[in-house]
Amino acid sequence: MSFKDYYNSEVKKKLKEELKLKNVMEVPSVKKIVVNVGAGEAVSNKAILDKIKEQISLITGQKPIITKARKSISAFKVRKGLPIGVKVTLRDKKMFSFLEKIIKIIIPRLRDFRGIKYNSIDQHGNLNLGFTEQTIFPEIDFDKIDKIRGLEVTIVTSAKSKDKGKKLFELLGIPFQTR
Repeated sequence: MSFKDYYNSEVKKKLKEELKLKNVMEVPSVKKIVVNVGAGEAVSNKAILDKIKEQISLITGQKPIITKARKSISAFKVRKGLPIGVKVTLRDKKMFSFLEKIIKIIIPRLRDFRGIKYNSIDQHGNLNLGFTEQTIFPEIDFDKIDKIRGLEVTIVTSAKSKDKGKKLFELLGIPFQTR
């Protein structure tokens, strides 16, 4: 059974019961996953973005785009329009397979992991995860990386509140800290 089928058959039913929703369309769902890597050193060395693009495409299975600076910041020597990061937006099949990989492979591999903080969910029910190194992903060969970089994963949902989003993530199998 694929992770998408698991969500549609098991998680949706439990969410509808626990949140006491009348319509199936009200049930919170995962809309997209955005994987983002900011590279401040790309200001001085443009080749870094190509290496990051290659690593992110290995991790996600999709070709990333280069993001540009929205405004100039003189203290960081950044000009508006300079390429400064890489991002990927995953939807549907790739989104669910990446979500399954995060839940079943990546999170258990984290060192000293005590659960995801409740504060990682914003007021709209979206989950923001920050990983300090790309080497926790099994696709990355440790010998071929030039520098350890962090990446940010945002899981965007249709949940209307923080509590509904948390309930969705709990039923999907994401471990949260116990207070």
